[in-house]
Amino acid sequence: MKKYILFDNDGVLVETEAWYYQANYDILKTLDIHLAFEEYQKIMIRGGTAWELAFNQGYSLKEVENLKEKRDELYQHYLQTKDITIAGINETLEELSKKYKMAIVTTSTRVNFELIHKNRGITKYMDFILCVEDYERAKPHPEPYLKALEKFNATANEAIVVEDSQRGLDSAYSANIDCIIVKNEFTKSHNFNKAKHFIDKFENLKELL
Repeated sequence: MKKYILFDNDGVLVETEAWYYQANYDILKTLDIHLAFEEYQKIMIRGGTAWELAFNQGYSLKEVENLKEKRDELYQHYLQTKDITIAGINETLEELSKKYKMAIVTTSTRVNFELIHKNRGITKYMDFILCVEDYERAKPHPEPYLKALEKFNATANEAIVVEDSQRGLDSAYSANIDCIIVKNEFTKSHNFNKAKHFIDKFENLKELL
C-alpha cells in the first residue's frame, strides 16, 4: 500500500522547464553558441549541463561561472514575470494530503525553489523539500529519492514518484520506486518505458491513486 508521494517540481508542480531552457539559450547565444532544443533534451536526460557547449568552445571555468550568474538572473526574471501555474495543482494536493504524506524532490536550487513557490500555496502540503544542495549526486542518480525514503523512514514499496522527465524516471527506477509520468509537451520526446503509470494531467492523480 502506498503511503508516500514524492513529487518532482519543474514540469510537474510548476511550468518552469521551458523558461530554464530559454535562459540558458539566451545567455549562450551571447557567445554565438546555439543551444538546439533537441541537444538540450539529450543533455537534460543524462543529467548534464548546457555549459558543456561553452567549455567545448574553450571558455574557462571562471568565464562560465560568470555566465551562469547571468543565466540565473535571467531565469529568476522569467520566474517572476511569466505564468508558470499548472491548473488544478493545489486542489489535487489538498485532496491527496488527506491520505498521503508528501514531499518534493527537485534539482532546483533552494533560492530558485523559494522564488518559484513564494505565495503559491503548494509547499504547505509537503512534509519536506529536497533541493539540489541537499544531496551529492543529482538525478538520474537514485540518491535524491533514496534520501527522501530515508527521511520518511519508508520502504520503496510504500512510495510512489510523480515525474515528467526521463532523468527523473531513471532516478526513481534506480531507487526501485514506482513512477507516474505526467504528460508534458516539453519532455514528450523522452523515453518513459520504465514508468508504472501515465496521466495526461496532474488532476488525474486523484483517480489513479
